[in-house]
Amino acid sequence: MTVADRHRTSTTGLSPIMEKKKESTLSSLQIVCFKIGNEEYGLDILQVQEILKLPKVTKLPKSKPYIMGVIDLRGKVLPIVELSKLFGIDSGQLGEAARAIVVNIAGKKVGLGIDSVSHVIKVNASDIEPPPPVVRGISGKYIVGVAKLEEGFVIILDITQLFTSEELSSL
Repeated sequence: MTVADRHRTSTTGLSPIMEKKKESTLSSLQIVCFKIGNEEYGLDILQVQEILKLPKVTKLPKSKPYIMGVIDLRGKVLPIVELSKLFGIDSGQLGEAARAIVVNIAGKKVGLGIDSVSHVIKVNASDIEPPPPVVRGISGKYIVGVAKLEEGFVIILDITQLFTSEELSSL
């Protein structure tokens, strides 16, 4: 690579060196996999702050159906959102394996109530397909893509798109 090549910018505005660096960092992701009903979902591990065994949840009157309630997390009130209800998936009652994945969405800590956490996987970007056209509407906004694994598929979510700013401010 010549000196001129190093200083030339691409269509993205990045130098070829930075472009290569960006490609290599985006070539794989670590995904925290979890179950909602019979389906496996995933979040980028960098979006997850912690995973808790779901403690006793205090229900809130007149809240949205997907709001399980609140918990005490080290002296702070943390709202818990039941993802199965948010997604309209009938997963039954949360059992012993239920967990809360604590995430930070636009500066607000939220617990995502799920059926169980499976494992953490490393996925190559080439193994992630964009969401199929059938889900590109409302639900497609929070689906990053579908990871193809030997055991099946993992639907990768974008937590920043789960709630509108109004919904987030009401949590």
